[in-house]
Amino acid sequence: MFITFEGIDGSGKSTQIQKLKRRLQQNGVQVKVFRDPGGPVVSEKVRELLLNPDYDIDPVTELLLFSAARSQLMAENVIPSIEEGKTVILDRFYDSTVAYQGYGRQSVGLDEIHMMNRVASHKCEPDLTIYMKLPLHAAKKRMSKNKDRMEQAGDSFYNKVIQGFNRLAEQEQRIFTVDARLPTEEVHHKIWTLIDRSF
Repeated sequence: MFITFEGIDGSGKSTQIQKLKRRLQQNGVQVKVFRDPGGPVVSEKVRELLLNPDYDIDPVTELLLFSAARSQLMAENVIPSIEEGKTVILDRFYDSTVAYQGYGRQSVGLDEIHMMNRVASHKCEPDLTIYMKLPLHAAKKRMSKNKDRMEQAGDSFYNKVIQGFNRLAEQEQRIFTVDARLPTEEVHHKIWTLIDRSF
């Protein structure tokens, strides 16, 4: 099974991913967790560039870098793990590219982004996407004071990103929306109830 988690920074994705990983392992499921961008050495190097606030990166360049990092992650880690029968959980995937680079940056048209996502993902689609929905004002309270390059983009940018995620959640049946304002254990229970039915 291929599961992705989406949402703006501060929505609690990492916490819920770790809780789900432990729960699945307790039920005898082999699990691999990766972050996008990240994973292989190449992808981690690209991640460092993308998040470094010292660099001024053109929106199209940003889109291409995210896509390049994702392609390497898929080829080196995700696809082999799925082929071995493991459940893969990804902290972000191409829905983030639609939301951040499509709606937020408006780097290129959405049709072009969808096409690029298909190439960079090696045509691999998630079975399930958990969207941790959180208003910007609530997310800002959770964000670190040491903001990376993406987190420094400002409120207008993040409101567009949220709009993008909300639109995707309306369009894609694989996306399950969770109110990330709820208590951590309640969020986990909702996610586990959904996933437990899939195994």
